[in-house]
Amino acid sequence: MVAIAVTPLVLKNVTLTIGTDGYEKHVDAVTFTPSASSVTWTGLANNTFTDVSTATWVLTLNYAQDWTTVNSLSAYLFANEGLTKAVVFKPTNGSGPSFTADVVVTPGAIGGAVNAYSTASVTLGVNGKPVLVPAV
Repeated sequence: MVAIAVTPLVLKNVTLTIGTDGYEKHVDAVTFTPSASSVTWTGLANNTFTDVSTATWVLTLNYAQDWTTVNSLSAYLFANEGLTKAVVFKPTNGSGPSFTADVVVTPGAIGGAVNAYSTASVTLGVNGKPVLVPAV
């Protein structure tokens, strides 16, 4: 058995492009998440077969609400509801791989608690799955 080395990832100095605009300054978390379920068939001879369904993916963004800045992420999500937009997420700016995906835009929450930054989390559906683009 070969021991595989690991380089843990700390998210900082990322890039996040939605459409043609960069939103890395608006977010504090970017997460692509797959979801798949097990499918099992059982025969009458007490035999079973298990497989998994094709995963569906979502992109979750945690962000600071900004209703003042033109083209802020809050405003972009609100204005582009239902449209499909290209996303590029590079976990390490300047090196390493990136991930691309086509997402369906959903607006996020408006407002929040008194005496606190208004933040929100939005989950965008991904058409297909993210594509891993190796570093050059």
